[in-house]
Amino acid sequence: MKLKNLNALITGGSQGLGKTIAEYFLREGANVVLCARSEKDLSATCAELAKKFPAQKVSAKTCDVANEAQVNELVAFALKELGSLQALVLNAGIYGPMGPTESVPLDEWRRAININLFGVLLPSRAVIPHFKNSSSSRGKEVQINNQSEPPHGGYKKIIILSGGGATNPLPNISSYAASKAAVVRLGETLAEELKPFHVDVNMIAPGALATRLVDEVLAAGPEKVGAAFFEKNKGWKEKGAVPLELGASLAVYLASAASDGITGKLISAQWDPWNDLQKHRDELAKSDIYCLRRIVPEDRGQKWI
Repeated sequence: MKLKNLNALITGGSQGLGKTIAEYFLREGANVVLCARSEKDLSATCAELAKKFPAQKVSAKTCDVANEAQVNELVAFALKELGSLQALVLNAGIYGPMGPTESVPLDEWRRAININLFGVLLPSRAVIPHFKNSSSSRGKEVQINNQSEPPHGGYKKIIILSGGGATNPLPNISSYAASKAAVVRLGETLAEELKPFHVDVNMIAPGALATRLVDEVLAAGPEKVGAAFFEKNKGWKEKGAVPLELGASLAVYLASAASDGITGKLISAQWDPWNDLQKHRDELAKSDIYCLRRIVPEDRGQKWI
């Protein structure tokens, strides 16, 4: 089992990719605390997973990840339930308002930034002190369910779901695009800050997923999101999109000991050879591969000066 005795907090864990990640973590031996805003969905998911994986600890607490007080309560709850944390998976997010940037409601635009960006910042801030304090205490954390083996690995993990908005413009969904690009740069920055404490911070681009976000685009219609983007989402809904299992498998890899020392990277679940990325650990550490960077003329074989 790749995640035996690992304790993880997963935001946005009641449905879609977050729920699938939780299931994959449990299958690999982890214990999890889930959060979401909907108490009904969260309770149903928690009960379903607890029944399916009786040997593992599954707990849940409602939380608005944009609310600092609620986030602090969530992290305190997770630490009480699990005794320690080795992984934080930040999956909660929304598309936000759809339509031309100058005409969408500004309060909805701000709300998307709060959920998508502060929903990464606030849980990270709450968990990082615990990660730092336990970075040199491998094997000393509280055990769950009478497990005799020490907690998984020596590294702590922060895994951020970035979404496609991080790497490409998304006309008519500007709050999502702006917040997701900001999330990647925040993750890169945290990765540098936390290297001395053996905390890996990585971002996942899971690919086009047929989740509630696709339904929201289809409900908005081509007038708001643009004909091209609408047709893409319609195709994903009707013909299938990237399987949720692909992003969940990458999350397992990034939470596992196999990825120790790989940090500050934005990795595509669909296109990158992440299954054995540890073979390139040294090259990744010395380069800006899988990072968001400015492109200059020389990068494209041109010289303008």
